[in-house]
Amino acid sequence: MLHRSFISVILISLVASLSLLDVHLNAQTADELKTNLDSLSLQIKALEDEIKSFNKKINQTQGQAKTLKQALQKLELQHTGLVKDIAYTKLRIVRAEENISFTKGKITSTETTLTRTKAALAESLRVLVRNDSSLPIFVRALAPGAHISDALDASKRTGDITHAINEKTKALIDVKTALSIQKASYEQNKNTLLSLNKTLNNQKELVDQTSKDKSSLLTITKSKESEYQKLLSDRKKKKTDLETELLDVEAKLKTIVDVSKLPKYGKGVLKYPLDKVIITQYFGNTPFASKNPQVYNGSGHNGIDFGIPVGTPILSAATGIVLGTGNTDASCSGVSYGKWVLIKHDNGLSTLYAHLSVIDATAGDKVSPRQRIGLSGNTGYSTGPHLHFTVYASDAVQITNYKSKVCGTNMTMPIAPRGGYLNPLSYL
Repeated sequence: MLHRSFISVILISLVASLSLLDVHLNAQTADELKTNLDSLSLQIKALEDEIKSFNKKINQTQGQAKTLKQALQKLELQHTGLVKDIAYTKLRIVRAEENISFTKGKITSTETTLTRTKAALAESLRVLVRNDSSLPIFVRALAPGAHISDALDASKRTGDITHAINEKTKALIDVKTALSIQKASYEQNKNTLLSLNKTLNNQKELVDQTSKDKSSLLTITKSKESEYQKLLSDRKKKKTDLETELLDVEAKLKTIVDVSKLPKYGKGVLKYPLDKVIITQYFGNTPFASKNPQVYNGSGHNGIDFGIPVGTPILSAATGIVLGTGNTDASCSGVSYGKWVLIKHDNGLSTLYAHLSVIDATAGDKVSPRQRIGLSGNTGYSTGPHLHFTVYASDAVQITNYKSKVCGTNMTMPIAPRGGYLNPLSYL
């Protein structure tokens, strides 16, 4: 009995020693990875500061470019900003990959410790079972030739082993918990990496598009200021005429908004569709809308605008289903929403996200709150990069395809009667 108990204790001590050895052997690799991660974090922070400073410069160019030179400068700034964003995303990808390697190493080490801890616990239990009799220790001590001191010694040895088993059981639970946390961290890092790779591809696409926009502008204007002014004038006229046309289309919609289906006004009914909130235009007959009837046709602004650089992630304001997506530039360039996404939510509201550069959603998709649905841009009629965000009563809005007399093409976009447009700030 003593011999087997001694073996059990030795096994437990051996496992503990091996676990310490695992930690020591992995320490160098872990330290190297941690050093790399710290270095990457510093580089990322420096680039974040640089991008923040650069975005201030871009913000100073907000508004319609009044000359061809200004328009080209804005495109060049946009291009440079996107290149910086790509560098930033690449660094974050490297950090995510390092985090994955670091976490995989911890998982492997923890799984090894778990296996050895299980083996030690199993061996301790086998030893304890083999050394026990079906009779209690003190009953066996009453057998002929037995002594009370033998029973006391046996009881102490059994107690020692039982204590060791309890300790190993606790250690086993702790190791399993740690392993579960590490695996969750690993999955999170993998998802982050997938998202960043998607962002990188989008940003590369935007850099290419910016180069094409610059080339297209030079071709259309023939590099002449007079041609640029003619282009601006034509777009402004089409924008004004299209607004008038849309008012007629909206007036023909007979939908009556059922107020009882709308959520009660209040903060947090919808989430902001982006991380950094800078409102550049409010809802309704704002001073800007009133002073610029050529832009809003005197009917007020049907949403709110957020000033943000091209390529900023745009997020769903709530759980919902994507009713549709589109690009008005494909039918009539530079006069309306550009690339847009319409989402119907579960609370009686629908939301529109317009002037996007990239659409990451498809009709029928189910989206969760703050799920990325696209990237901000400058498509459609836009005097500078921003997100146009409209909130509708779901019963009122519909994606309409109609023949535009202004553009001479079929236009597809969300349209609602005037009463179907709601003030987003009543719900954000």
